[in-house]
Amino acid sequence: MSSSFPLLRLPGLVLFDVFKSLRIGEKIKLSLCSKKTSTQINNAQFYSQKVIVDLDMLSHKIRVCSKNNQDIFEIFTYQDSGKILNNTHQLPIECCTTGIKTFWKNDQEGFLSVIQHLLKIFRCKISISDNYDSDLYQPTISMLFDRQVEFKKLTICLDGSEDGKLLWNQISSNFELVEYLTIVSLSNPGFNPVFTSWPRNISFISSEWVTLESLLACTCTTIKLDWSDFGNKDLDEILKKWKTGGFSNLKRLVISSQNIKNNGELILGMNLMELNGKIIQADDVLKKSTIRIDSHIQTTLYMHIK
Repeated sequence: MSSSFPLLRLPGLVLFDVFKSLRIGEKIKLSLCSKKTSTQINNAQFYSQKVIVDLDMLSHKIRVCSKNNQDIFEIFTYQDSGKILNNTHQLPIECCTTGIKTFWKNDQEGFLSVIQHLLKIFRCKISISDNYDSDLYQPTISMLFDRQVEFKKLTICLDGSEDGKLLWNQISSNFELVEYLTIVSLSNPGFNPVFTSWPRNISFISSEWVTLESLLACTCTTIKLDWSDFGNKDLDEILKKWKTGGFSNLKRLVISSQNIKNNGELILGMNLMELNGKIIQADDVLKKSTIRIDSHIQTTLYMHIK
């Protein structure tokens, strides 16, 4: 006949090793058993594994996975006031094939509460899926930046709304927390977004509003601009800055525009045909870059730096 094991009576360091050995789903389920187990697991966060938390706001799904994707657990949040219990540590849950379903008074409370719980028990990097629920998007992003959480991927939508403007002003000074940032916007987002910090990698979709001044100040490793307003003179200034030591972190640059033309305006003293396939050397001779030009709906300049 089996007997219960007094897990929480183990010495602290031993208990932390036990928590560290658990799979993601096992740790999450154990943390929901009682306030006492939750507190112990929270105390062991420093010893916990690093995980990627992928937020799918449209499906109200939170996917927690190891960096190698070999350990995956999913949490679904549902609005179902009939199943709510007063004791938050007796959270109503149901098991499903890939994880658990949780039930809350409203969608926002459930989604944010689950994220906050995960932040207490794991060392998390957040990934925001492209599909999102507008009712969850802004409060979720705001909460995560307020807590200085690191992001693996983040997509920001500038739709011209006042809420979008307020969110930008709130988080734009902390983009160094983001590894891959994608900005989706209208051609005119209704205000002039100012960058006071930069992520490691940035991609602009519909980037007509991005100014040359902003781009020249960019410190990213990868920069990608679709549908920009840049022309030959702008590219000439960008490449000259790189040659003279600017863009010190840059490894890859992609700029697409209908204003890049083979019209006699030279880039580094060359027309587009001459520039295509050219290897250019930085003045300090420590870096060189291969340039490729692709002309389709837009003309795109690709710059790969070694």
